[in-house]
Amino acid sequence: MPDEKNYEAGYRKFLSKAKKYVDNPQETNHLLKKTEKKAKANKASFAGVWEKFQLLIELVKSWSSGEYRAISKKSILFIIASILYFVSPIDIIPDFLIGLGIVDDAAVIAFAIKQLTDELEKYKSWKRNQPIDAEENKQM
Repeated sequence: MPDEKNYEAGYRKFLSKAKKYVDNPQETNHLLKKTEKKAKANKASFAGVWEKFQLLIELVKSWSSGEYRAISKKSILFIIASILYFVSPIDIIPDFLIGLGIVDDAAVIAFAIKQLTDELEKYKSWKRNQPIDAEENKQM
């Protein structure tokens, strides 16, 4: 398994890329579609964190649309960098290594979820308190 220094170097690379997405909702939405597709294809790898991973994606969608801003830009950068790592076919353990490639991706997402537990709970609470009409209108 790669050491922590490799993860840090990889994370810094994805963090600089994340900055390009933060103020670009169209690119962020495209990234999230890729994320959802890859996540669904590898759902078994996310046992135990699947619901929170989906919540993480929803949080970024809400932030990107301007609907939800009760999270720091630093946290959004962290989430987007983690997502970029997840969707990248070439990272510490490349995705073409069947069975192993998704392991480090899932570990990065699980780490992000763990680091952002409070933020995810705040978002979940905010979302629960949104009027039903707003959700229905958004889907139309």
